[in-house]
Amino acid sequence: MKNLSLDTILRDARIDADLRNIAQKVASAERITEEEGLLLYEKGELAFLGALANFIKEKKHGDKVFFNRNFHIEPTNLCVYSCRFCSYSRLIKQREEGWELSMDEMLDIVKKYDNQPVTEVHIVGGVLPQYDLSFYLDFFKKIKLHRPGLHVKALTPVEYHYIFKKAKVSYRDGMRMVKESGVDSLPGGGAEIFHPEIRKIIANDKCTGEQWLEIHEIWHELGMRSNATMLYGHIETFSHRIHHMDALRKLQDKTGGFQTFIPLKFRNQDNEMSHLPENTVLEDLRNYAISRIYLDNFDHVKAYWPMIGRETAQIALSFGVDDLDGTIDDTTKIYSMAGSEEQNPSLTTEELVNVIRKVGREPIERDTLYNVIKDYTNEIFEDDKAYRGYVDLPVVQN
Repeated sequence: MKNLSLDTILRDARIDADLRNIAQKVASAERITEEEGLLLYEKGELAFLGALANFIKEKKHGDKVFFNRNFHIEPTNLCVYSCRFCSYSRLIKQREEGWELSMDEMLDIVKKYDNQPVTEVHIVGGVLPQYDLSFYLDFFKKIKLHRPGLHVKALTPVEYHYIFKKAKVSYRDGMRMVKESGVDSLPGGGAEIFHPEIRKIIANDKCTGEQWLEIHEIWHELGMRSNATMLYGHIETFSHRIHHMDALRKLQDKTGGFQTFIPLKFRNQDNEMSHLPENTVLEDLRNYAISRIYLDNFDHVKAYWPMIGRETAQIALSFGVDDLDGTIDDTTKIYSMAGSEEQNPSLTTEELVNVIRKVGREPIERDTLYNVIKDYTNEIFEDDKAYRGYVDLPVVQN
């Protein structure tokens, strides 16, 4: 799917003058203001937003779409916190509905991939007292001892805030120990919505937006990289979204440590906010596009395909998105329990490559830090040969 060109937008006399001014800023690589970001939410039509976002995306990356080969480990879905939007975690008193993996069980998951070309393990879960600082430091070290080249992307500021407080160590000392134990980057989770009036309602008892940002800032100062998210489509307003993204943009100006922004859609199944309707796909695409336009200092915008479904993720590639996460070959339950589009979130590399190629984009396998591993644009898989007319030639032995 291709949008209108930016040139077409700029020549269209029917477009609102304020929106035209924003389009001209985008064309000139000039930053838009908070007020202009809000205006995009309030007045920007999908085709207009798609043209601007796709222009930015293609200027940065052309037709390239990135993915990696990864798997997830979720230590537990039991949690001392009770977030109203969460369909995944179970309070400690609900242990019969939950799981608590031992360190050996988690290491067995790592070992299951010993003969597979995965490059990343993504570790997030609930918060429990026994999963403390010493437990995680030991776990990270054992992963690195077993497979030194595996990139460990582990835990959110929500988890670190709790375990550092319990261990009576500062954020800075704690993050230094985490780095030394083998963690290579931080995922973007736990950000939700930074604005205190919303955070108080949906996630009052976990770390604040300021604390989330502080932990990432310290991590960046240690020379490390991380991602950022925003949970959208519940009780927040457009102003709250812009406030959230502006805080991220300011920290990125300061540290340059963020790699990717991932908008996460609120799903309303089996949680305390189930009475709220979910965003439409149209609003999802508008949000991806505005995120790409506003966060001019972020290199990448990711559509997490297990949450929104592979079809919507394909469309999002024309609205500023350049990353689809990974093969996610795991037993992850965080999003399927919330009613995500993909109830069995796992794709082979070939399947994910074809998701990208079917919309005319170029699939690029990356590592977690966006070093290119392989360009699959012209890769021929066995299944391709049947419908592309390829004929196997005899192997010539030298």
